[in-house]
Amino acid sequence: MTGTAPYPSPHAAAARRPVRAGAGAVATTVACVLPVFLVGGLAVQLGADLGLSPAGLGLAVSVYFGVGALASVPSGALVERLGPAVAARAGIVLSAGSMLAVAALARSYPVLVALLALGAAANALGQLASNAALVRHVPARRQGLSFGVKQAAIPVSTLLAGLAVPTIAVTAGWRWAFLAGAAAALAALPAVPREEARPARPAGAKRAGGGTWALVAVGVAATLAAAAANALGTFLVDSAADRGLPPGLAGLTLTLGSAVCVLARVGAGWLADRRDGGHVAVIAGMLVVGAAGLVLLAVSGTAPLVAGVLLGFGLGWAWPGLMNFAVVRLHPAAPAAATSITQTGVYAGGCLGPLALGATAAGFGYPTMWLAAAVAMLLAAALMLTATRLLPNPTRTP
Repeated sequence: MTGTAPYPSPHAAAARRPVRAGAGAVATTVACVLPVFLVGGLAVQLGADLGLSPAGLGLAVSVYFGVGALASVPSGALVERLGPAVAARAGIVLSAGSMLAVAALARSYPVLVALLALGAAANALGQLASNAALVRHVPARRQGLSFGVKQAAIPVSTLLAGLAVPTIAVTAGWRWAFLAGAAAALAALPAVPREEARPARPAGAKRAGGGTWALVAVGVAATLAAAAANALGTFLVDSAADRGLPPGLAGLTLTLGSAVCVLARVGAGWLADRRDGGHVAVIAGMLVVGAAGLVLLAVSGTAPLVAGVLLGFGLGWAWPGLMNFAVVRLHPAAPAAATSITQTGVYAGGCLGPLALGATAAGFGYPTMWLAAAVAMLLAAALMLTATRLLPNPTRTP
């Protein structure tokens, strides 16, 4: 790679409070993704006031991820121009603003969807700013773990949204829950590390460099993998109940899967720091095993269900942090611009997956839907392996 990298060497980064940088990345991630999880957690209350149906909720979430996909590449360029600290603060403020706007202005379903789209742009900005901050401040030998922890923090937003229902929404109303969410997001501002100096614009900011086609292949793979993996969180409970499990037990399967996913994301990052390369190939292997888990979800019986949840969540949905780590290792001079390409794929999968797989489940049943998701995950694994062959220098295989 040519050009002067705006991000310091690992030795310089080590002196820049990597723990605080990691905490700031986690806080930024949680704050910027909170709006969509609040809408999901408060769906019952929103349905009573705004006519939000289950189908309407699915469409709103799809719009959210669709806007995120469109906003990712411009957000990556903005992060490279402004620096991760400024961009992170902008994302947090935009996220808080979207929640304040929902609390004050959402009087109909279309307005709610429009304001949620504003939060999607904040999420794209915050995610990419966090990626750049980790590269800038965390030593290379610990970046795998830091990216794993950052991605594992996303379920924390789900937890906060869940807590908002009994503590605020049921007693004071859902608008107060969004106000509390905005306050929680703004509370993350002090956690963003200060920028020692405004980074110079990298020479390769406008183009990804020699690994452009590899990034595109990873991005397309991420679309398929995210579409399949998102089905776990979206349809697992209803699918388990459909096969005869009591609602409470069906809900516990999702809790189990989420816990496994958190541990797997952190563990995958920790292990990545102990390898010199081959990270994209490892992701391909994780997706193959995850696809096996999705196949098991199509099989009747409690044992296949539990095994499918463990494999599906534990490997089929534990790769985003490892993917970000692999991409920034390939493009250390412009991490936000590079990860914006692959993040576009993740958001596109989040947008298209629930729509396509939901229609499959409605038309052909859940077993067929899980098999279709498994095929998508296998195709994603094949594309990940293709990406390893497109890398310009095998010795730098991420």
